[in-house]
Amino acid sequence: MAQRVIYIHGFNSSEKSFKAVRFGEYMAHYDVDYCVPRLSHEPLHAIIQIEQLLTPNTVLLGSSLGGFYATYLSQKYQLPAALINPAVKPYLLLSSLLGPNYNPYQDSHYELSNSHINALKSLSIPSLERPSLLYLLQQTGDEVLDYQQAVKYYSQCKQQIEFGGDHSFIGFEDSIASIVDFLKIT
Repeated sequence: MAQRVIYIHGFNSSEKSFKAVRFGEYMAHYDVDYCVPRLSHEPLHAIIQIEQLLTPNTVLLGSSLGGFYATYLSQKYQLPAALINPAVKPYLLLSSLLGPNYNPYQDSHYELSNSHINALKSLSIPSLERPSLLYLLQQTGDEVLDYQQAVKYYSQCKQQIEFGGDHSFIGFEDSIASIVDFLKIT
């Protein structure tokens, strides 16, 4: 069975995000099953969508909220995961966005409610039991998330901290080889 690589996109994003597409182009040179599911805005539904794709030979790559989901799934199923500017406490950030929302990448209108916030809290892991499974890629210029939260939370994990950059992770292509190496993609 070919190794499965799942890219988990962030909040109000889609399977067509720049990093998902760029990583997919790179994965075309490998004998892997590369999946980028279009995730529901409902956190627990998104987790179920990803869980249905898991195989024993799965590795994860998640960005922003996708990094939060990848952390949860990595620790629950003991899967290696690379995290790009991950959300550590998305329930705090998204609390300010309660109400009507629009995902332009999925052309989808929805209502962000307290049930979303509570679901995210239920997926939060206070401390990592298997930090060796995680690889943090973080840029200090992230204008959306406090990079220091991630650096602290993932302090026991392999880390690549880059000064500057932004939430999109400028120069992502330069980090692909280290992600492939960490996830042992062959």
